Amino acid sequence: MNVNETRIMERIEAFSKFNENPEFGISRFSYGKEDAEARKWLLQVCRELDLSISVDPVGNIRARYEGKDPTLAPIMIGSHMDSVRNGGKYDGIVGVVGALEVLSVMRDYEYQPKRAIELVVFAEEEGSNFGTTMVGSKALTGKLSLEEMEVLHTENGENAIEVLEKFGLHPADMDAYILKSTDVDAMLELHIEQGIVLEREKKRLGVVQAIAGMTTLEVTISGESNHAGATPMNMRSDPMSAAAILITKIEEVAAHQVLESTVATVGSICCKPNMPNVIPGEVVFTVDIRDIDAGAIQDTIQKIEKYAKIISEERGVQIAFRTIGTSSPIALSPRIKAVIEKAVAKCSDSWMKMNSGAVHDAAMMASVTDVGMIFVPSVRGKSHNKEEYTEASDITLRCQALLLSVCSLCE
Repeated sequence: MNVNETRIMERIEAFSKFNENPEFGISRFSYGKEDAEARKWLLQVCRELDLSISVDPVGNIRARYEGKDPTLAPIMIGSHMDSVRNGGKYDGIVGVVGALEVLSVMRDYEYQPKRAIELVVFAEEEGSNFGTTMVGSKALTGKLSLEEMEVLHTENGENAIEVLEKFGLHPADMDAYILKSTDVDAMLELHIEQGIVLEREKKRLGVVQAIAGMTTLEVTISGESNHAGATPMNMRSDPMSAAAILITKIEEVAAHQVLESTVATVGSICCKPNMPNVIPGEVVFTVDIRDIDAGAIQDTIQKIEKYAKIISEERGVQIAFRTIGTSSPIALSPRIKAVIEKAVAKCSDSWMKMNSGAVHDAAMMASVTDVGMIFVPSVRGKSHNKEEYTEASDITLRCQALLLSVCSLCE
């Protein structure tokens, strides 16, 4: 059995049409208009493949291709289809389309596996709505409670529960859908690398060994809002100046004071009242900290908090931290890694073992089942922007590797 490159690329292009701002890349947030359109298209394809479809209370889609033995736990394959604002058209979608292609090929060849195979499309992986990532996979694996959902909100202040209910979902029922370890035999996720390692090493496939952990902090710096012209420099309690110093220290900590693998990013910042002639009264920004080593993440947080205390005292401001999202580093399943390595070796001799600096839904699934991931190169390492690109031939190769892996697990 062989995958169909033309069909794969046509489906990727089809998904790219469901987009809020085509001129600037892909903007498709979970629970929005574009997400609804993409879901409608995907579910129609699933019906044409005669898959059994279900949508859970937070919007995760599962489409089941039945196996010979209904008593056996299924294999899950898939990824996410939401995007960051002005992102690329391959992130997440390559994994969804790759999984869809596996099921399409099996239907083409009238192949019935020993156990069922489920396409899974996780909701709100990127965290573009509520500032916390992997909402769908966290809910599915019992890592996100209804109480925690209730405190999540959009940048406009809309409560997460209200957002989901407006989309026709029923988040109050989410606990009834939590997976048990007996519910899934394995989960495989295809993804673009979102980095430059494969390209620099001139490899076409990567077999992921571990996924970095991540902690996202919200930092609030409170000072005293005042007139920009009438307030002398030595009489200010300026949270923006304090934020600038702390952000520089955050970069210094990650770059020089922890591990070589540690990264920290301030990617979102806002100030109030946000006027050119007013000293801000408050500045709020986020810090995204990642590493394969859990201890390094905690070490980074402690060092940042230490600098914050010093800056607070020197600048006459108050600095508060709130953790808005966290995931632990995950070593992927030796069983699944062995299967994938054998499959990719059949497809190409151009592959390598590697870690993932990006966090994926597969990391959440690792608490309930054996998990594996396959990467393909991101040209120039570009991702989460309009320039994100992966060669069609590499995507096809990876889909073939997924097909072989799934077939092997079904034997």
